[in-house]
Amino acid sequence: MITIEKTDFGSEAVNKYIETAADGTIYHHSNILRAIHDTFGHQTVSLAAKNQTGVIGTVPLVHMNSRLFGNFLISVPFFNYGGVCADNDEARQALIDAAVDEARIRDCVHLELRHTHRQFEKLQHKQAKVAMLLDLPESEEELWSGFKSKLRSQIRKPEKEGVTTKVGRLDLVDDFYHVFSMNMRDLGTPVYTKKLFINVLNAFPKSSWIIAAYKDDLPLAAGFLLGFRNTIEIPWASSLREYNRLAANMLVYWQSLKVAIENGFKIFDFGRSTPGEGTYKFKAQWGAEPLDLNWEYWLPEGQQIPDISPKNDKYQKAIRLWQKLPVPLTKVIGPSIVRNIP
Repeated sequence: MITIEKTDFGSEAVNKYIETAADGTIYHHSNILRAIHDTFGHQTVSLAAKNQTGVIGTVPLVHMNSRLFGNFLISVPFFNYGGVCADNDEARQALIDAAVDEARIRDCVHLELRHTHRQFEKLQHKQAKVAMLLDLPESEEELWSGFKSKLRSQIRKPEKEGVTTKVGRLDLVDDFYHVFSMNMRDLGTPVYTKKLFINVLNAFPKSSWIIAAYKDDLPLAAGFLLGFRNTIEIPWASSLREYNRLAANMLVYWQSLKVAIENGFKIFDFGRSTPGEGTYKFKAQWGAEPLDLNWEYWLPEGQQIPDISPKNDKYQKAIRLWQKLPVPLTKVIGPSIVRNIP
């Protein structure tokens, strides 16, 4: 007999379960829900499926509600993964039923589940993005020798230009955020509050890092690393456009790969891309292979999957306006907007 336990953030039993569950990710961890709640103030719900042996499944949910983007539940926002993680079909069905009940109680217009493979054939889904994954060898020498000569030259270029890197955590947050906020403005995207990155670093002190590249004392590029089990991901990476000729971002990625190998990770996740676009090609040159991202949706009858992506025509005017704003202003008003963009 399966029962569903509901808590705000999850439990140690859930955290222990996802350590070995086939679909378990760091985004099922209670600390992710706490970081999202503490950063943005969103209500969070963790559903755990249990039988006589203990936890056999879980789904973390975040409630987002705004007049501009709608009222919905998502597992989970701001990242690429989440969704239902369960040992068997019975537990999986119990969790989706409970999640839909939660969406109905909150009058949500949809429930979004971020999966890598289809779990619920009756749900609507979209498959527009892929994650880019690279299997890591045992040593950086082996990785380096597997690169094409063009890629090795691109990595050496910033070194010849005097660009250096640092590996840190909270000590590099300001430099990371400086680069990140500039890049987000240039893309026309509201920027997260710095508090998000601080909260994630504090939530996972042994498996999160910041890599930053500098010319003299000026940060030119930076990336954020988050590891779990055998995989390390770079969910955020940015560089300053006016210094693109120095290719500092190449050094950030190379240093990130070295950190991954040094810490025993077996897979490097370059993050989400659209097949065929520039970021996809950039990640593919490192040897990364695509993994389909299947995002599944429960919707009330007659409703369609929402489109709140930057490519939606109705947001293009706002993006062009945002690109003209001073960066300090985007840091003030951006967080209040982006908190409701999943």
